[in-house]
Parts: sequence; structure tokens; C-alpha cells
Amino acid sequence: MQGRNCDIGNPPPVATRRAFDRGLGYTYRSGSVQWGVALIRFVLSFFGAIFSLVTISLVMGAMTVGAIFYVYGRDLPDHEQLSQYRPATISRIYSVEGQIVDEFATERRLYTPIEEVPELIKGAFISAEDKNFYTHQGFDLRGIAAAGYEAIATRGETIRGASTIPQQVVKNFLLSSDRSAERKIKELILSVRLENTLTKDKILELYLNEIFLGQNSYGVTAAAQTYFNKSLSELNAGEAAYLAALPKAPSTLHPVRAIERATDRRNFVLREMFENGYIDGETFATEREKPLMTVQNGDYEGFKQQLPPRDYFTDEIRRQLSQDFGEGEFFAGGLTIRATADPELQVVAADALRAALEKYDRDRGNWQGTEVKVDPARLGSETEWREALGAADIPRDIAGWKPAVVLSVSNSLARVGIEDVDEDEDGHYLNAASVEWVRGARVPGDILSVGDVVHVRLEGETDDGSVVLSLRQIPEVQGGFMAMDVNTGRVLAMQGGFSYQDSVFNRATQATRQPGSSFKPFVYAAALDRGFSPASIIVDAPIEIDTGAGIWRPQNASNKFYGPTPLRTGIEFSRNLMTVRLAQEVGMDTIAAYAEEFGVYDNMQPYLANSLGSEETTLYKIVAAYAMFANGGERVEPTLVDRVQDRWGSTIYRHDQRICENCELASLNPTFSPEITSNRTRVMDAVTAYQLTSMLEGVVTRGTASSRINLPVPAAGKTGTTNDSRDVWFVGFTSNIVAGCYIGFDQPRSLGSGVYGGNTCAPVFQQFMEEAVEKYGGGPFEVPPGGEFIKIDRFTGAPLPLDAQGPHVVAEFFRKGAEPVFGLTYDGGFAMGANLPLFTAEELGRQDAVVTTSTGEQVVVPKRADFGTLSSGGLY
Repeated sequence: MQGRNCDIGNPPPVATRRAFDRGLGYTYRSGSVQWGVALIRFVLSFFGAIFSLVTISLVMGAMTVGAIFYVYGRDLPDHEQLSQYRPATISRIYSVEGQIVDEFATERRLYTPIEEVPELIKGAFISAEDKNFYTHQGFDLRGIAAAGYEAIATRGETIRGASTIPQQVVKNFLLSSDRSAERKIKELILSVRLENTLTKDKILELYLNEIFLGQNSYGVTAAAQTYFNKSLSELNAGEAAYLAALPKAPSTLHPVRAIERATDRRNFVLREMFENGYIDGETFATEREKPLMTVQNGDYEGFKQQLPPRDYFTDEIRRQLSQDFGEGEFFAGGLTIRATADPELQVVAADALRAALEKYDRDRGNWQGTEVKVDPARLGSETEWREALGAADIPRDIAGWKPAVVLSVSNSLARVGIEDVDEDEDGHYLNAASVEWVRGARVPGDILSVGDVVHVRLEGETDDGSVVLSLRQIPEVQGGFMAMDVNTGRVLAMQGGFSYQDSVFNRATQATRQPGSSFKPFVYAAALDRGFSPASIIVDAPIEIDTGAGIWRPQNASNKFYGPTPLRTGIEFSRNLMTVRLAQEVGMDTIAAYAEEFGVYDNMQPYLANSLGSEETTLYKIVAAYAMFANGGERVEPTLVDRVQDRWGSTIYRHDQRICENCELASLNPTFSPEITSNRTRVMDAVTAYQLTSMLEGVVTRGTASSRINLPVPAAGKTGTTNDSRDVWFVGFTSNIVAGCYIGFDQPRSLGSGVYGGNTCAPVFQQFMEEAVEKYGGGPFEVPPGGEFIKIDRFTGAPLPLDAQGPHVVAEFFRKGAEPVFGLTYDGGFAMGANLPLFTAEELGRQDAVVTTSTGEQVVVPKRADFGTLSSGGLY
């Protein structure tokens, strides 16, 4: 056992080792071989232990990862819903000519199928975001490893994004945007599932349509329009690269505020596109040297600037369709809406209404200005004042008007800087003539001071080239105008006020006001349908009615009364007393039912005062009701929209429900036109409609609107003026177009003496209809079957020979089979205490009571009766 005590540093002799090994049970054939085997066994045992440890660790790690994926994968959102992707998409309104006139959206997105996305766009985004997109299975291990390393190195303070396009899709659609390990695990799981559910192209389609790219633009199509005002197919490689650079942080790559950084990032994407084979070397070299040109930098005109300013018409479409389809569907449903507006007539309507409102305002001469000022300290240079003026909140949708800022004021002049008008050497000035319409102002300095923001209109140039300006202001008085096709209900034009940018309140559809005498045709229509004729005699005399709250004494506008008078004359000259008596004869319940049938009111109160138009309604409803007079008594519903299609192009609304009997035929005989069958319901007898139309034609030719309406085609209509001239109206029509105007203050008050529907609103109708008739024509009102013409005296209602002629002869249309009765007088049952003097024929504008027949024979028309021949109440 000496070996046990040997020096460790010196190996024992061989004999000693063998003896020692034998003592331990070892048997050696050869001492060196047995020692090697032991060493091998030791090494194998060591590495076996290491292998077991690694294997167990891997198994445990896999089980841990599996457990994590199991736990986080149980309650994940349903990724299969992405196959039914319906993103919030812009709804657009198109004109009848197919031009975009407005758009509405919560997220400005234009959905584009992947088949319509150019390869250049796909390559740009794949190069920038996920170069291995077409080869990986939803995640990129190298990217994940890099992100994990960075997270560990920074102790979790920085978690770098390494998301593939599928991961970004599930994050944007199904998960939150928080930067956490839990969210990344869920993102990884869902991206793998998504790869197993959708094709690569479908995933890319979701991504390219959903991604936010700044400037309220969602998806590449909207972004291309926002930044470059181009379609996807029009983008070059540099523009595509800039868009592909934006997903990470759009705000930090703004094309103006951060143009250097944006250009660098664009060039980085261009290099990636080159390295990945999406562009060639020449394109890469050329595009990276180009400056970054965008709409925001003023290099291109913006898409919004190419659209007309939003107006009352398109906003009313928004209001109505939001009610019909819901705001969510309207603003995010990607609807394609074909509007009924005629763009040319829409401009005419706006100009006509503005002209009337401005005339009223300037005639009164009250200056209120815009109440907008610019700090005089910001007027030192042209650059400064242009920037300040551009930021001023002032309407810019008035044709011919320009915003301007007062730069200086002298004794007789005011120098102004005008938006979008170049400065000349001497500048632009308002002179004394430009303010002469303002009451109490002799020179501009009387009402203007430095820094005032005003409206001016360029009136032309003087001989020396100086610009002539006039000072303008938005009137306080407001109004509305509307025109529509009498047969289809298509609204051709609508103007809800002086300026939409000044006030979005639509006075054509939202302002409920008293229609005044423009309601009277519905009283007369009810009477005509119940046996009265245009020749029926109604007493025009004073009335006193105890309302329970006091005595009501209606009066004619002239404060006169005219005795027994035919219906025709009563409506032509808008006689209030005749209308009240007629309403009493017919019954207010009947008249209320008529008004509701025509859509003027939903629930009219049967008070006698309402026969004079004292119950409020809208211009929209009145104009639509008048259309039924013009089209022969058939119901027509007004519409601002011809058709609505969903995002897939399917028609979900169509206004015209008429049936085309032979439109499906491959061809038609050249001598035949398609046969259209109307399914409109009748709300009024055709004979009654023509009788009333003829009477309203008299309003235009010789009645309250005769001095203002003069069209090349037959026209009919009715004026309306409420008490104290608070509201004035005119509603009229030709054979194919009906139009109406209302003017008044938003906070009702008198418009002043001498203001009537005939001299204030009728000119608006005239100006508009001159253009409308030139474009759409017109003709005589269609005479329906079932009636005959009989000539009568329009002042007395007495029948005349068929060949009678003269200024007081009128051919009235009577129903066949209903023998007209002449000589009966109706007073509505109101008592009259004494014989009252009447106005003479001369006072009524009548020259004589003799008419001449076609044979030359003179016929004396009988005198009208006075109240001495009548008793109060009853039928005469």
C-alpha cells in the first residue's frame, strides 16, 4: 500500500499501480489500455450528463413555450373575420355628369382590390416592411431575435418592432397597439393562423388598405391622392418609396416640416427596392436624386382644391342619407351617390338668391362687416399679411368675392391686400365710390380700420390698368331657393342661404316659416274639387271672428274690399277676405286634409287663420306640393339622389321606380321610343289641377307677380307675404320645372315696408328660370280630358259668347257633365250688418264693361251686385 502514500506529483511505479488497481478489483491485460477506457467512460459520462441536461431543458422550454402559446392562444379574436373585411371607406357624391362633387368619411380611405395595385407599390411596401413576405409563414425569426436581443440589452426599456406584414395586419385589426410581450405573443400566434387562412395576396390587400399613412389618409390609394393627387398607377418609384416609408411614423416624416428626414427615408426604401429587384439601377440612381415633391409642399394642386366648395345641396344629401342609412354607414360605408343637381343651374340658383339678398341689404345701407381682424403688427410685409389673411376664418365660397385685409387708411382711400391677387406697384385701393351704399359713410375710413378683414369684388380695370374694387358684406337677411323636375321629383338646384361657409343652416329644408299667401292654392284646390269653379263668386268684405282670445279681423293687403268676386280674381290678386270665406264654406278640416295629402304639413291644425298660411312649413315641402299642380295632380316625391350604390357596386336605392316596358329588348324599331309606365298615385283630379294651374298662370300674367315674371314659356305661380312682411315667398312653375324662393331673417322680424314676395322673391324665380328654360325648354300646360272651355268675364264671373274678346275675357275650364252654375255667391256664412260701398271697376283697373265678340257684336257685361242685394250667410 505504498502507493497510497506516494507523492501525487510523481506517478507511482507500474507495479505499484497494478497492485493498487487489483486492490480495487481491476484486471489489466495492458495497463495503458485499461486507463484509456476509464478516461473514455468518464468523458462519455460527462457529456451524457450535459446532453441530458440540454435535452431536459429543451423539453421543458418547449413545454413552457407550448404552455404560453396555449394560454395566450385560447381566447384570441377570431382571425377568420378578416376574410369578410369591410373597412371604413369614403362615401362620394357624383354629379349627373359623373364628376366628384363631395366626399364624406371618418377615415379617408379608398378601398382598392389587390388586383388593381401595381407591382411597384407592392414591391415598395414589401421592401420597406417585410422583404421575406412571400417566403415566411407569418413571422421572421431573424427579426424576432434582433428585437429580443435589443429588449434584453436595454432591460426592457426598448422593444423594437420586428413585425412582419401579417403581424401588422393582426395588430391593426384584432389587437391593441401597446408594446408588450403579451401582445407580441398573441400577434405571433394570430399571424401564423392568418397565414393558414388567407392567401399572401389577400393579406397584402388587407395591409395596403388599412395602414395609416398620415394626413387622415388610410390605405395607399387615399395616401397617393393626399400627397401627390395621383392614382396608384400614376406614381413613380420615388413616390411609391415615400409612401412605403410612412407606416412606422408618418408624423416624423412630414414632407414639409421634416423634408430632409423624409427624403433620406425615401432613399433608403429605394435602395431596398433595388436590392430586392423591384427597380433597376438606373431608376434607383435617378429617383434618389429627385427632390421630394408633394401637395403639402405646394408642388401639386391638392385633390380637395379641385373639388367645388361644399354647399347646401351635398350637405342636405348627407343629412337625409344619414337618417335613411345611419351615420355609420354613410360616413364609412363607401357609398357611391349620384346626385340630381344640375351643376350649371346650381350656380344660377346661388347667384340669383345672393343677388336678391344683397340688393335688399345694400338698399338698407347698414354696415356690419365680418368682425374679423388681423393684428396690425402682422401686416409689415406681403408675406406676413398673406399668411395672416390666409388663416382668417372668413367665407370663401361666394363667387366673385375675395377676402382682403385693410393695410392702411388715408383721407379718401383704404389700401387692401387681396387673397390670391398679385400686388402691383401701386397696390389696390377702396375709394369713396366703393362705400357709397353704406348709410352715413363718405369715405372708406368712416367704417374701416387697419387690420379689418373684408370681402371685396373685382369690378374690372381702369384705363391705366388699376383694379376697380367694390366693398361687399354677407347680408344679415337670409333665404332659401329650390328647383325640381315636376314629373320625377329630381331636385335640380338648392341654395339654403347666402353662404354655406358662413352658415350651414339650410333655409330651404330646415327653416320652418309661415308660407303666407303661397298656401292659398291649397284652399282653392279643395274648393275646386268640391264643386266650385274658377268663375264661382265669393264675397270680398270685412270679417270679424271671435277666436276666444279676442276678435280677429283679417284684411286684404290693400286694406280695401271688393265685393262679390270670382275665384280667379281672388287668387290672382291674393284676396285674404275671399280666402277666409272660401275656407269657411269648404271647411278647415277638408283643407287640412288636403294640405296633409300634398305633404305641406304632417298634422295641420284646422284653424281658420291657417287658410292664410299662418302655420309654419318648409320651402322644400311647398315646392314639392306645387309640383303636383304642374304635373296634373300626381304624387311626386322630391329627391336629391338618383341612385345609391354600396362599396361593391350594388344598387341599394333608386329613386325612379317607373317601369320601362321594352327596355330589355335588344333593339327597338327606329320609329318607336321606349314605353315608360308611371306608377305614381293621384292626389288631385286632373281637371282640378288644370283649373288651378290656369288660375295661377293669371297670377303671373296679370296678378301680384305680373310685373316681375316674364318668361318665353307659360308660367304659373303664387306670391306670399306674411304679416309685417316677416317672410316673403314666391313659388312658381312651368310645364316641367317648379321652383320656389323664401326670404326673411333667421330671427323673424319685419323686412320693412314695401317688401313683398312679388318684388323680392319673384325676381329670384325669374333669373333662375330664364336659364332653366333655355336649357330644358317648356311649353303650354297640358289640358286633360273631361272638360270644356267657357268664356267668362274675369271680374264678374258672368258667361260670355264663345267668340267674345277683350282684356277681361278669360276662357275657363269646366268639367263636362257638371253643368256650370253662374250667379251664385258665397260668403262663408259670415254676417254683414249693413250695405257697404264697393270699389268701382275703374278702381280695379277696368276700363269698361263692354266686350266685343268675333263678329263685331258688343256685349255688355252685367254689373256686379252690391251688398244691398245679398243677405248675410248661406248660399246664393
